[in-house]
Amino acid sequence: MAHLLPLLTALLLCSYGPVGSLGCELPENSVQLSRMTLGLLVQMRTISPGLCLRDRRDFRFPRDVLNASHFHKTQDMSVPHEMLQQIYNLFHTQQASAAWNKTLLAELHTALQQQLQDLNACLVQGRAQQDSVLTTESPTLALRRYFQGIHVYLKEKRHSDCAWEIVRMELLRALASTIKLQESLRSKDGDSRTS
Repeated sequence: MAHLLPLLTALLLCSYGPVGSLGCELPENSVQLSRMTLGLLVQMRTISPGLCLRDRRDFRFPRDVLNASHFHKTQDMSVPHEMLQQIYNLFHTQQASAAWNKTLLAELHTALQQQLQDLNACLVQGRAQQDSVLTTESPTLALRRYFQGIHVYLKEKRHSDCAWEIVRMELLRALASTIKLQESLRSKDGDSRTS
């Protein structure tokens, strides 16, 4: 049995290797849709951030999850997917509906749903292989902890207007960072097609 462990480990790693070559490419319109989402978040501003300075919080955005060179391609795509899913979940609550302009909120939901559908096709292909070797410090786990902190903050602040404004500002920065990752992934896709 002791001799089987290295063999099983090798087989597991070999089965994981092709995930990046499953033909999964970031959809061409993903960066454009993310920029549209970013624009919607900008438009959603309801109060001046200057009025909310006492409510500021460092949510400790896990910037290391955005380093595309550290992960296989499917994991890379799981980062923008997880980010968009968590933003969707955050703004798809009763508290969010009460806090934001209904029209802009509906447009945000639609944009996020489109992006999530586009990314799902690729993720489904590699999900089983990816899940089998995720570590406790996976990029998606780090993002989930980050968003859990945002949920806790909103609850502590009783979903006040200032709390939502601070979260909106935080998500603008986080989404802008995710767009940079998507641009990097798009350029990787272009490089892999030309080689």
